[in-house]
Amino acid sequence: MGLTAASGGGPVLSLDTLVRLGRGLRTPDTPRRLSVPDGMTAPLGCDAVAVPARFGPLVLPRLPRVGCIYADEAHWWWLVPSDSDYALEWPAPARYAAGALVPETPRLIHRPEGTFPYTPPIPLYLALCRIMGTTPTWSRAVSA
Repeated sequence: MGLTAASGGGPVLSLDTLVRLGRGLRTPDTPRRLSVPDGMTAPLGCDAVAVPARFGPLVLPRLPRVGCIYADEAHWWWLVPSDSDYALEWPAPARYAAGALVPETPRLIHRPEGTFPYTPPIPLYLALCRIMGTTPTWSRAVSA
């Protein structure tokens, strides 16, 4: 930090210093928002559904349309419109992430054609229920 700008201005920070400072601001558990790829729009906002990575390939053929999928070693994250958890109990071990805030830093593994990043939530929900062996919420018996 003791460097001075060639133009006689104030101190100059090296790239290494800036990176270290940026890392210091973020704890390992700080959630990060999944970003919508360039050229895509999310007019309905974005949430995400996390599925253990081993289930990801089983879900794909069950969907009529696949939106953006992000992945890390442990999970696949599917972008869905905001509030796709309304009146739905997503089957465990799937996790719903409001605001598409995720604890990991996944990479984009699938980008759909067009400008919308969403996987339709109801087909995703039904596929996950089927794979997880769970009855959809609206099909369960109601007890008095």
